[in-house]
Amino acid sequence: MFKYGIDQLDVEKVIKIANGQLEAGLTADAIAKVNACRAKVEKMAAGSDAVYGVNTGFGPLCDTQITPDETSQLQTNLLITHAVGVGNPIDAKLSKIMMICKVHALCQGFSGIRLEVIERIMYFIENDLLPVVPEQGSVGASGDLAPLSHLFIPLFGEGEFWIKGQIMHAKDVLKGHGLEVITLQAKEGLALINGTQFILAHAIVGLDKMAYLLDLADVSGAMSLEGFQGSASPFREELHSIRPYPGTVKVAERMRMLLKDSENLSSHTDCVRVQDPYSLRCMPQVHGASRNAFYHLTELAEIEMNSVTDNPIILSDTEAISGGNFHGQPLAMALDYGSIAAAELGNISDRRCYLLLEGLYGLPRLLTKAGGLNSGFMIPQYTTAALVTENKSLCFPPSADSVPTSLGQEDHVSMGSISSRQFNQILGNLEKIYAIELMYAAQAIEFRRPNTCSGIIEENHAIIRKHVNKLEEDRLLKDDINAMIELVRDRAFVVG
Repeated sequence: MFKYGIDQLDVEKVIKIANGQLEAGLTADAIAKVNACRAKVEKMAAGSDAVYGVNTGFGPLCDTQITPDETSQLQTNLLITHAVGVGNPIDAKLSKIMMICKVHALCQGFSGIRLEVIERIMYFIENDLLPVVPEQGSVGASGDLAPLSHLFIPLFGEGEFWIKGQIMHAKDVLKGHGLEVITLQAKEGLALINGTQFILAHAIVGLDKMAYLLDLADVSGAMSLEGFQGSASPFREELHSIRPYPGTVKVAERMRMLLKDSENLSSHTDCVRVQDPYSLRCMPQVHGASRNAFYHLTELAEIEMNSVTDNPIILSDTEAISGGNFHGQPLAMALDYGSIAAAELGNISDRRCYLLLEGLYGLPRLLTKAGGLNSGFMIPQYTTAALVTENKSLCFPPSADSVPTSLGQEDHVSMGSISSRQFNQILGNLEKIYAIELMYAAQAIEFRRPNTCSGIIEENHAIIRKHVNKLEEDRLLKDDINAMIELVRDRAFVVG
């Protein structure tokens, strides 16, 4: 069992908890930390000294002290006024991951929230009561204020839940589960909505997807190389040991594995070609650079998911530090880097698609022997061209911008929520680009028979042929492309 507030989260564990494959709960140690910190908050709330967020207003109203009788209403008002997100709801799984990450942060024992509030959030997680959260409205400064407010207003009967794909009002759902509404107390609203869990949840989902797509990039590129009858020499260990970037070394190693014992390549060893185009020859350098970005983003995301990101941080009965752990910049910049890395994988894939259409070295133009009457595979490359251009437009770094908010109190913001959403949009487009490259590569391999490819490439070729037939003459390709996209999304391909 994963122990909130005690064990270390990573991407794999979060995904497993969200999928119900890993149980997560509280230990006596975690409960003790939560209760001890709560006692400190209650002592502060009962005192006369102003402590931000405990007995004062928020943001530019931080110098306005609140009486003990007003404390509960202050915390409720905080969530109500900040629940101003707009746009389509995020995927329900993202809401679940946000709650998982928030519970872990609250259980570190620095946030001052009551145990019963944490237990109610855990009930939501365990029973798939997933709040409806709009995708737009966070500037990633005091954390993800608007999304987190939508995430937690159902605690007191406001907002909505996803229930089996349908949206239901929170009051009705709580009543159906026999749950009383939670009345927030001192510091609790602030603990709930200060933090980076919207940015972080998107990073986690994106990293989980990107891990597979990085491996698929190598598979797709290797299959295109087989179809082109290119050279495996650019992947030799000796070459990469003298420029040993971790990602480059890893991709070269994978390419050697993916192309091992290929009749297709060995039959072409003594051809007159001196070198292949960059889209084939430089796969270790390009795919590898994207892997390096992935490694960096993973490292930062895993620091974030084991951190305390609300404000203020409770240190003692009398000391609460008002700092900036909620600021999204550490993730925002890395997510923008990750977006560029994902987009570049699509760029080089599109170039390989184009290369296979040119009619070089024994391949027919447009990958059809019946050209003229038939357009063959000409047009799907228009789609990859459109997708890579869309991805380029999504690579503008939101973290490079800042629009002051909160009457200037929040005068620098990260825009990390936008970075995180763009990262996932680019990855979604990348899935479609690989679907088309794999379809092209499978067709190219047909023209190299009776030579066989390496074992893994032949296995993946067979997977494609179960769903998409060889193109003999023009037909509607929409269904073929959609079938390929589903294979990619379902992670049906063998990647190593």
